[in-house]
Amino acid sequence: MLLAPLRPGGSWLALKALPLALLWLAMARGSHKARQGASLLLPIYFGEALVRALSETGRHALLAATAAALAAIAFGALLMSFRRARDRS
Repeated sequence: MLLAPLRPGGSWLALKALPLALLWLAMARGSHKARQGASLLLPIYFGEALVRALSETGRHALLAATAAALAAIAFGALLMSFRRARDRS
């Protein structure tokens, strides 16, 4: 929100992080359904970050590329956690 706002002074688009923050709290408690929800949301965040990385310039593009990389890493970690849970059963 502060590093790469859409408009000077910020925007309401920063609220897009709220669903992930709520899911993060549930995942910290070990909720399987929260992990499922995150696995559905993360590709959307990855796509949005990738579009911004390719269409913006300067630090905005760098921040968006970093967000895309983090979303991809988080999605991979979620897939590995599902595999680990399946192997335990």
